[in-house]
Amino acid sequence: MGLELEISRVFKTYNGNPVLRDCSYRFAPGRTYVVQGPNGSGKSTLFRIMALLEQPDEGRVGYRDKGQVLPDNLALRRRLTLVLPRTGIFNTTVYQNVAYGLKIRGVKGREVEERVRDALAAVGLSYKQGQRALELSSGETKRLGIARALVFNPEVFMLDEPTANIDPANTEIIESIILKKKQEGRATILMITHDPAQAQRLGDELLFLRDGQIIPA
Repeated sequence: MGLELEISRVFKTYNGNPVLRDCSYRFAPGRTYVVQGPNGSGKSTLFRIMALLEQPDEGRVGYRDKGQVLPDNLALRRRLTLVLPRTGIFNTTVYQNVAYGLKIRGVKGREVEERVRDALAAVGLSYKQGQRALELSSGETKRLGIARALVFNPEVFMLDEPTANIDPANTEIIESIILKKKQEGRATILMITHDPAQAQRLGDELLFLRDGQIIPA
């Protein structure tokens, strides 16, 4: 079944400026949602709130599993990932960048190796696992950020403009990664993009953030 996400009457204000106003929506498990909207419309704020990284001023973000409301705790947060537009990478190898999150969660030995191998294969970076991450191109760095999310097998997989400011070849690779994850059907995918054609290619449902509210296309 997977995680069901529902936001209800969410409000968020920055420096006296309302960003999200009475924002509500239910995201069904296993679907792919693409969110569009003008710059400054609150898309990134909405994703941080849904990823439980930021609190709304008012309203509720609720996750359910098999109908049961889940508490906002570490166990829930470990079932979600958010890939940010800028990937903060460590000055170590590509492999170590992907393995780091698993190790701090207590995953050990062969399981780390297998999960990192699978994540790097999924993003086409297996051949660069021994290279220093800081030497990657911008497109490869984006793919590394996605690998660091995939290694956790997230049930809710959020991507904030994953193909912004990269070349067409890397854009195509990232779209194929998202499509494969979508076809597996094991995760709810939420993605922000400014590209209407990309939204059509990838999304089951297209949403617009306008005047602080989510509006279905």
